[in-house]
Amino acid sequence: MEITSSSSHLFHANTSFLLAYLFLFLLPFSSLSASDGVTVTPADYRALRAFQHELVDSKGFLRTWNDTGHGACSGAWAGIKCVNGQVISIQLPWRGLGGRISEKPLPRSIGFLPYLRGVYLFNNRFSGSIPPTIGNCHSLQTLDLSNNSLTGNIPPSLVNSSRLFRLNLSYNSLLGSIPVGLTRLPSLTILALQHNNLSGSVPDTWVGTGTKPYQLQVLSLDYNFLTGTIPVSLSKLSLLQQVSLSHNQISGTIPDQIGTLSKLQLLDLSNNSINGSFPFSFSNLSSLVSLNLGDNRLSGKIPSSIGNMSGINQLDLSRNKFSGEIPDSLAGLTNLSDFSVSDNNLSGAVPSLLAKKFNSSSFVGNLELCGYSTSTMCPSPAPSTLSPAPAEVPKHHRHHRKLSIKDFILIAVGGLLAILLILCLILLCCLLKKKASLKQKSGNMGAVMGKTEKGVPAAGTEVEAGGEMGGKIVHFDGPFVFTADDLLCATAEIMGKSTYGTAYKATLEDGNEVSVKRLREKTTKGLREFETEAAALGKIRHPNLLALRAYYLGPKGEKLLVFDYMPKGSLASFLHARGPEIVIDWPTRMKIAIGVTRGLNHLHTQENMIHGNLTSSNILLDEQNNAHIADFGLSRLMTAAASTNVIATAGTLGYRAPELSKLKNASTKTDVYSLGVIILELLTGKSPGEPMNGMDLPQWVASIVKEEWTNEVFDLELMRDTPTINDELLNTLKLALHCVDPSPAARPEAQQVLQQLEEIKPEVAAAGGGQGDDGAKVAETN
Repeated sequence: MEITSSSSHLFHANTSFLLAYLFLFLLPFSSLSASDGVTVTPADYRALRAFQHELVDSKGFLRTWNDTGHGACSGAWAGIKCVNGQVISIQLPWRGLGGRISEKPLPRSIGFLPYLRGVYLFNNRFSGSIPPTIGNCHSLQTLDLSNNSLTGNIPPSLVNSSRLFRLNLSYNSLLGSIPVGLTRLPSLTILALQHNNLSGSVPDTWVGTGTKPYQLQVLSLDYNFLTGTIPVSLSKLSLLQQVSLSHNQISGTIPDQIGTLSKLQLLDLSNNSINGSFPFSFSNLSSLVSLNLGDNRLSGKIPSSIGNMSGINQLDLSRNKFSGEIPDSLAGLTNLSDFSVSDNNLSGAVPSLLAKKFNSSSFVGNLELCGYSTSTMCPSPAPSTLSPAPAEVPKHHRHHRKLSIKDFILIAVGGLLAILLILCLILLCCLLKKKASLKQKSGNMGAVMGKTEKGVPAAGTEVEAGGEMGGKIVHFDGPFVFTADDLLCATAEIMGKSTYGTAYKATLEDGNEVSVKRLREKTTKGLREFETEAAALGKIRHPNLLALRAYYLGPKGEKLLVFDYMPKGSLASFLHARGPEIVIDWPTRMKIAIGVTRGLNHLHTQENMIHGNLTSSNILLDEQNNAHIADFGLSRLMTAAASTNVIATAGTLGYRAPELSKLKNASTKTDVYSLGVIILELLTGKSPGEPMNGMDLPQWVASIVKEEWTNEVFDLELMRDTPTINDELLNTLKLALHCVDPSPAARPEAQQVLQQLEEIKPEVAAAGGGQGDDGAKVAETN
């Protein structure tokens, strides 16, 4: 996405705020205090002391709370902000604090802070219940107690906090039902109660007061034990943008009125027991980006009106009971990047555009569905009858005639001619088969091109393997050697296409596998210059760079590059195309980040080379999840115009540095920007190509953390281990945001990024990001 000058300025401001915000987290907590030069009031001092008395501060973050209270509002007490001697904010997230939040009666409790606006205690180890006295804080606007070990019920007294607009109690062990009073808080914007043990039904009392609509924009109740049906009154929340009710026990049908929520961007109702049909009204959800109805009991046909959801990016209808055909209108959803209708009762042919765009995992489990892979080809239609069968002759018109000698002679001659004709056909087939065999033996490029079964034209099929009719193969060092015959006769399948050309997985006759990239002929340099540059690339060896093993030049201008094959595919598919049962833990993500940075640092410092198109799609993983950067140096093989197109393509994927929209010249700093986006991708689990409220990934992260919801940035899989990795997550996030600073001069070099990553996770750095003398073989590090 191209960033205009005005939006770039806004992003710069957001990023600066975000870095400052994270910097406060990472400094001693005295820097978090706000000094107003006024001594804290005695009542507020007593309440803070009561709060401190219940805490377990094993790391000593509250050691500054040791005077008579004169420093509480003068900047000396960590995490305390005041105005005119009144405490307005307690900010102590990610500090490993334990114990209980004070439940003692007034005035010795946190509820005796009448001007308290914000409580930020997320990502700690608090236990016990939420004190009901917190409802006495009538000025409270934000309460974030997420990622703790709190139990008990949600206090109904919170309904007294009429100014509350953000409530996050997620990732605890809270019990009981959702207080109905929460649905009547007029200013509530975000309600996050996911990952608890809540039961009962979702309240159906979302009705506004007067003409003022409810402000609720985010409702997240997933991973609980909620029952009942989806409330119809949710349709009254006209500002609602995200609704997540997944992984509960909700039943009934989806209210048709949900289709009136014009601002809705995300709707996740997966893993419930919802039945009924797909609501036709959903075609009105013009802002919808992600819809997940998987793992339910929905039935009926998928309506063709679903094609009206033009902005949809993710659509999951898997594991339901949908029947009928897949509507052709789905093929018109150009933004669709994540799609699945697997495990239903669908039938008929998959629309060809969908079959080309998504792999078979999006369609499997539908026994009568065809056309989405080579093994599920649709049967050809039965031939129509060209002429009516002759009418049966009535019995009384039939007569019998004895055969004469002449008849016998004619029959014998006809039989002999038929036998001769059959023999001629057999001989002709043998000759054709022999010719085809010889033709294939002489270099069937159709094998390397996927045998053209996916519509890719075979090139060089007349080339004599080994060079008798032209062609040349040049080898560099590698684990095995193959001839041109081996390469050209290999069976292959398409792995993907890019601006440079088409990539294939080629299996040689001896079973060895290589990756082959067929370059676009009109975009490469002249033959002599091409060979010079290819020879230089063939000498580059590093454990985190994909090794070029050979290249082949065909007699008609064909150019093939042969690389090591990486069995795990790209980082993009590893992160975004995996099943829900596959979890990628933090050490694995850091191992990948360190490996990518090592490879990029080698390019910059040892090879004096700019990558120019670093994305998660050209970072490949081997069996041990070691990262190997691909496509480096290929711009040297291409014309100047082709290299410019590559930079433009990188921008559309969300990895391009903002200055490239004007300068058009890649540099080490533009590579570092792309590296920062990839690290954010590993942290958030989100694809940079996904639209997020009109923002790219760095802008979205900035906007979330600016609102003091830092924990919402990280992938949910990482939040399970936050007690042990919270500092590592924050340090890595801070580093990634330095990499994506809009100002190139403010970004670090790859070598500095590598040094900081290795300091954040030294045990992963010591294990290595891929071992081996040339990257051909890697040692296990897990």
